[in-house]
Amino acid sequence: MKKTMLLLTVMSAILVSSCKNIGFEKTKTGMEYKIFAEGKGKQLKKGDFVKFNYKITYNDSLINSSYNFIPGYDEVDSVGRYHDFSEVLTKMKVGDSLVCFQFVDSLATQNQFGMPPYMKKGGKQKMTIKILDAFENRELAVVDYQKVIDDFKNSELKEIEKYIAKNNIKAEKVGDKVYVEILSEGTGPVADSGLLVGIKYTGYNLEGKYFDSNIDSTKQVNKHGMELFYFVAKREGSVVGMLEGITKFRQGSKGRIFIPSILGYGPQGNPPIKPNESLIFDVEVVEVKPLPQQPAGPNPMMPGGNPNGGQ
Repeated sequence: MKKTMLLLTVMSAILVSSCKNIGFEKTKTGMEYKIFAEGKGKQLKKGDFVKFNYKITYNDSLINSSYNFIPGYDEVDSVGRYHDFSEVLTKMKVGDSLVCFQFVDSLATQNQFGMPPYMKKGGKQKMTIKILDAFENRELAVVDYQKVIDDFKNSELKEIEKYIAKNNIKAEKVGDKVYVEILSEGTGPVADSGLLVGIKYTGYNLEGKYFDSNIDSTKQVNKHGMELFYFVAKREGSVVGMLEGITKFRQGSKGRIFIPSILGYGPQGNPPIKPNESLIFDVEVVEVKPLPQQPAGPNPMMPGGNPNGGQ
C-alpha cells in the first residue's frame, strides 16, 4: 500500500511538472510566452502604436497593473526590446491576450542600472497583456491617451466633489485640476508661479487616514523633522496638485487642497499612500518670497574646448 501511494505521489509530481507552461514558446532572448488568440481586430505591424492593459506579478505579489488606472501605450517594433513582451507584438491582433515570463538572470545581463530590489537571482516575473486598440501613428495614439487621462481625472474629481458636497465644504476649482478651500485669508503676497513657498501641512486621504505632517509627529508614518516644507509654486518641489493649488493662497492663508491621485502619486503610490489614492492637505502658507538669485559664474568649458564645444 505504501509503495502504491509513493508511486502515485511521484507520478503526480511528474504530471504537474510536465504540464507547467504547456503550449508556451520562447523568443530569441529566452522569454517564455503564450498568445491567446481572442481578437478579431487588425494584425499589429511595425510602426503601429498599441494600447493595452497589463498586470505584472512576481512570486504572486502584484507589482503593477493598469486595470485601475491608465492603459499602457507602446510603439510596435519588428524586433522589440530585450526579453520583453514587445518582442512578440507583431504576432498579435487587437483583442488578443498574452502571458509571458521574464527571467531575472536574463534581464540582469542588459540592465546597467541594477535590478529592482524585489527581483532575486533565479527568479522570474509574470506579465499579462490585453491588446485594446492600435493606431497607425503617434499623433492618433496621443489623442487617445489624452482622452483617457482626462476621463480618469474627471472620474477622480467627481469622487472629490462627492466628498466636498457630503461634508458641506465651500471649495473652488483651480482650473480643471484640484479643489481649494480657503479657511483664513492671509494679507501677504500671493503664491504666484515661480515664487518660493514655505508651508506647514498635514496630509490624509478621503477616509481621514493621516500619512504625514510637519506640525504633528503623531500623524507621521515615516518620522522626520518639523521644518517648513518649501517648493516653487507651479514649477517644482512637490506633486502637481500642490504646485497648482497653492497659487490660490497668500502668505498667512490657511486652508485645504483636494488632489486627485493623477496629480498626486498616481498608480505607483508613495507608501503609506496607496496607488491611485486621492489626497487632502491642510496647509498654512508661512512664507512666500522670490527664489534666491544664483551667483553669476564663468561659462562651463567643454573638455579641451570652448564654452560652445568647438575646437
